[in-house]
Amino acid sequence: MSEKKGNAMILAVDVAYRKDGATLGGILFHDWHAAVPSAEFVVNCPAPEKYLPGQFCRRELPCISLLLKRLPGQPDCIVIDGFVDLGRNREPGLGRHLFNMLQGKVAIIGVAKSPYRDSPRSCELLRGSSRKPLYVTGAGIPQERAKLLIKGMHGPDRIPTLLRYVDRLSRGVVPC
Repeated sequence: MSEKKGNAMILAVDVAYRKDGATLGGILFHDWHAAVPSAEFVVNCPAPEKYLPGQFCRRELPCISLLLKRLPGQPDCIVIDGFVDLGRNREPGLGRHLFNMLQGKVAIIGVAKSPYRDSPRSCELLRGSSRKPLYVTGAGIPQERAKLLIKGMHGPDRIPTLLRYVDRLSRGVVPC
């Protein structure tokens, strides 16, 4: 996966839930330091399955799958709001299921805002002046590399600019 401008197709996704379904926001960008996306997508999904701890993928994979069918090609990397692997035992999380669904051909980086029970300290990442870490995990990419890419993303705050953007897009808030 290239860091050079214009070479990589990076997709960031986030899902927001409503009573009658879910909305997935997705953005494409080609440079890890970008401040604005090159394309954005909104996908409305049917009502997701009831949340079960450790089974987050059952709610979000169908939405992500719908979005992937609309892309102009396969991304080199997908950044998700959540974990690739869960806890010290590295049980498969949303990101691992997505990685497997894509047959290991696309790197997945999970960026979570809060820890999963017994998350290892090695996945913690401090950005900006925040003392509250993000939790970064990866599949198809070494964890330290994933952390460096997320740390280097645009924006001075804990949450990178484009990850904040896709969060707002999924919730129907006009990103700024």
